[in-house]
Amino acid sequence: MKKFRVIFMGTPEFAVPCLAALHEQCEVIGVITQPDKPRGRGQKLMPSPVKAWAVEHELPVYQPEKIKTEEFTAKLEELKPDLMVVVAFGQILSQRILDIPPYGCINVHASLLPRYRGAAPMQWCVINGEVKTGVTTMFMDAGLDTGDMLLKQELPIGPDMTLEAVHDGLMAMGADVLMTTLEQLSEGTLTRTPQTGESNYAPMLTKETGHIDWSKPAQQVHNLVRGLNSWPGAFTELDGKKYKIWLTKKTGCKTEAVPGTVVKADKKEGLLVAAGDELLEILELQAPGKKKMRAADYLNGHGISLPAAFA
Repeated sequence: MKKFRVIFMGTPEFAVPCLAALHEQCEVIGVITQPDKPRGRGQKLMPSPVKAWAVEHELPVYQPEKIKTEEFTAKLEELKPDLMVVVAFGQILSQRILDIPPYGCINVHASLLPRYRGAAPMQWCVINGEVKTGVTTMFMDAGLDTGDMLLKQELPIGPDMTLEAVHDGLMAMGADVLMTTLEQLSEGTLTRTPQTGESNYAPMLTKETGHIDWSKPAQQVHNLVRGLNSWPGAFTELDGKKYKIWLTKKTGCKTEAVPGTVVKADKKEGLLVAAGDELLEILELQAPGKKKMRAADYLNGHGISLPAAFA
C-alpha cells in the first residue's frame, strides 16, 4: 500500500484506533483535534483521547478553535498532505480544505449511510430500535455526511445491546474498514457510490433526550435506556429527585396501571414499573448522589415505599 502523507482529524476515543492504524501504515504529518476542555469535579483542562494518543506517540498536534479560518487553512495547505482522514472530529470543513489533498478527504462514519447522518448516529440507531448498524467510509463533500460512499461493514444490534457495546464494536470495525479503503485507494480499485434512497438525521443529544416518558410502550423505553448507556443516561424522577436508569428488561406482562407507577419494589421480586403497555423491570439504576448499582442492591439498602410513581 502507498505510504500516504496523512492529516488526521478526530477527537473522541472512537477515533483512536483509526489514528493508530494510520500511524502503522502511513506517514501521519499532523493530528487535528478539538481544544482541551474542562472535565471532572475540578474542571481541569483535559486533552481529547486523540490528542493524548498523538502526544504519547510524538505526532504533531494542532487544536484550532475554528478550522475554517484563513490562517489555519493556509497552514493545512503548507503541510501538503496526500490525504485527509476524518473520524468524529466535531467541526465542519470548508470546500477549500476539502480540495487540499489530491487523494481527497475520507470520513469514517458510524452508521450505514445514507441512514443516520449527523452527530449521534450510534445513539439514535439504538433508541430507534434498529437491528443493525455499521461503518461507512466515504469521500467527504460540503454537505453533512452526504459524500459518495466507499466501503461498508455491518454490525448486528441485539435486543438488549447497549450503546456502549455498539460503540466498542464499531470502534474496532472502523479502523479495519478504513485501512481496507486505503488499500483499494492505493491500488486504484476503490468504487464510489452516490448516496441515494431513504436518509435520516441523527441530531446531537440534549439533556432532555434522556427523560423517560413512561406512557410510551415498554419497548421504546427499553430502547431509550440502552441507547443512552453509557452516556448521557436515561433518567426519571421520583419525589422531585432524578434517578438515572442504566439497564432495563422487558417482562411481557401487560398492565393497566397508570404509566410510571411502581408496581413492585422488592429485592427478590424486582423493581417493576408500568410503561404504556406492559411492565418494565429496572435492573440497574443510579440514585441522586449515589453510584450506579443493581436495583436489587439499591432496594436492599434503601427501598421505595409504595405507592410511588416515576415521572
